Amino acid sequence: MSGIEAVVLAGGSGTRLWPASRRLMPKQFLPLAGGQSLLEATIARLAPLVAEEDVRIVGGRDQMLGPGYAFTRRYRVLLEPCARNTAPAVGLAALAARLEGRDPVQLVLPADHVIPDGAAFRQAVQEAARAAQEGWLVTFSIQPSFPATGYGYIQAGEPLVGEVRRVVRFVEKPPLEEAKRMLEEGGYGWNAGIFVWKASAILAEMEKHLPELAQVLDAIAKDVQQGKDLQAAVDAHFAKAPEISVDYGVLERSEKVATLPASFRWSDVGSWRAVYEVAEKDEHGNAVHGRVKLRDVKHSLIESTGRLVAAIGLEGMAVVETPDAVLVAPLARSEEVKQLVEELKREHAPEVDEPRRVHRPWGWYEVLLESEFYKIKRIEVRPGASLSLQRHRHRSEHWVVVSGAAEVVRGEETLLVPQGESTFIPPGVKHRLANRGRIPLRVIEVQLGEYLGEDDIERFEDDYGRG
Repeated sequence: MSGIEAVVLAGGSGTRLWPASRRLMPKQFLPLAGGQSLLEATIARLAPLVAEEDVRIVGGRDQMLGPGYAFTRRYRVLLEPCARNTAPAVGLAALAARLEGRDPVQLVLPADHVIPDGAAFRQAVQEAARAAQEGWLVTFSIQPSFPATGYGYIQAGEPLVGEVRRVVRFVEKPPLEEAKRMLEEGGYGWNAGIFVWKASAILAEMEKHLPELAQVLDAIAKDVQQGKDLQAAVDAHFAKAPEISVDYGVLERSEKVATLPASFRWSDVGSWRAVYEVAEKDEHGNAVHGRVKLRDVKHSLIESTGRLVAAIGLEGMAVVETPDAVLVAPLARSEEVKQLVEELKREHAPEVDEPRRVHRPWGWYEVLLESEFYKIKRIEVRPGASLSLQRHRHRSEHWVVVSGAAEVVRGEETLLVPQGESTFIPPGVKHRLANRGRIPLRVIEVQLGEYLGEDDIERFEDDYGRG
């Protein structure tokens, strides 16, 4: 194998792809460019250059123990207890390698990008790795196909190692006229947010340019050297890290930064327009998914997750249907979705954070009906999994087993509830729902009470380390 370790950054929120992407179901877990999720496609693209055991994923606790759990548990995962941007995540991955007594070349890449030509990508990584072995922090720059104002740019200078060149300067999301000028001048590429460096090299530059972050990493290292588990040390210190990107915090300040002008096609699928551009299209230029009926529609993106979507006379539009929200916007204005989501956040709209189906490490639940004093959920628990031992102070729960068999802890007793039978959990009683069988356990839950919020949970034991 190549000896290259991959660090996959999976902590983004993908707000520009609302309503499909939510805080607790961000775009990296969605199949936006085929049958696989973007995260699955990102890791598949690494083989055979990077071995499965050399893949490390860094992401938020809620996301990794939610929609990411079923897939990511086969890899090494570091959980971020809070969002701190890319510099702390990168530093954490480099530190983890050093604490294992290794100093690998690390390929750092986002979990949510699309690169159609995997072979060309892997060849570029190997080219960048040769420069990384000599101490360079290598970035990837993509040949621009249009004067984008939503991307950062990198100006390449003289050659260093093979095709790798010194970075002259970074340009952050320029206005349109400057973007046009850079394309005409040449020598500029889009900053893809993909990096290759040795773990020791990036940590040394953090020590020099981000001493506040270096102090946090030192505290984590000290705890581990004294016998503490790495994740426990991260949980204890990570919140003290500065919230800053590795580009701004380190790369724009370092004298050891280089860039590889890459030839492969790339998209960050950062907007519905970008999703449309990478999607397969019909004879009318439409990208269609789900139950859709069109009449006189051209060059549009129409997405349905369940309900029939019918459209007449549209051109250049995005229509995205989910169970609890629908977006209708011109593709040319899809970048404005981010501002719309910010407005919804200020209004405390629940549709910002959670989709209708909420994933947990044990399975998922879906709210079917909700009113002031009751809530009805559909719950699926995967084989061998269990919810935490918990209790609720403000609500009771009535469980009806519709498939499989449930093992239920209720106070001091343990019950086996088969398909077609039910049990009742009064308020204040400790309880646990588990699936000891070989098929998914499906339960209809009816909650009753004066408060039905998800924060009315007091956990006593949990297989996934949640407090």
